[in-house]
Amino acid sequence: MKKTIVFLTVLMTITYANAQDTGEDDFGAWYMYFGTNRITDKLSIHSEAQFRFYEVANTFNQLLLRTGLNYHLTENAIATIGYGYINTDGTFADIPDEENSNEHRIFEQFILKNKVGKVKFEHRYRLEQRFISTQVDDFTEHRARYRLQLTYPFNDKWFINVYDEVFINLQEPIFGQNRLYGAVGYNVKSNFSIQFGYLKNHFTGINFDRLQLGIIYNTDFRKKE
Repeated sequence: MKKTIVFLTVLMTITYANAQDTGEDDFGAWYMYFGTNRITDKLSIHSEAQFRFYEVANTFNQLLLRTGLNYHLTENAIATIGYGYINTDGTFADIPDEENSNEHRIFEQFILKNKVGKVKFEHRYRLEQRFISTQVDDFTEHRARYRLQLTYPFNDKWFINVYDEVFINLQEPIFGQNRLYGAVGYNVKSNFSIQFGYLKNHFTGINFDRLQLGIIYNTDFRKKE
């Protein structure tokens, strides 16, 4: 009986420790910058940087840097081809380099926008080719993403923004993840806004809660008439 109790205690301790190592029980944070930098009437450059943490201000999870060339078919239809670099620490535990990975990513994207009353809709379709390197292997994966985003302005300054995005792998397993997001935003200027929100990041068997602080700053390098 004593051996059984000891065994169960050890098993529960290991299970709890492993659960804690994922960081699932901690509120993490993503700090983000996005920019659309117009260079002609038809072309712009996308710029993006994200710093993701397992906790609000420490325990590094991921660095994401992304850029792309946008072609504006119309004001409401944009096609993009781009590149991203992603460095990921895949474990919440303090195990240096054991789960680290580097990824070079190529992506193709199409955005459609429309408006119903005051509500702005944005449909984003994205394909990704992911070239991933870990300590033990190099491999390539492919996936598709779809995001439906709604923005409702209260006035010229304040707005709310919500979206849901699903990630579908083009290899097994098919389901990648789902992101559900809601935020309050403030337009500092016509080309500069800030959003503060909450993200529920769902994977198979695990969920993460993330606070998000986003800065959107757009520039225009076209020659003024």
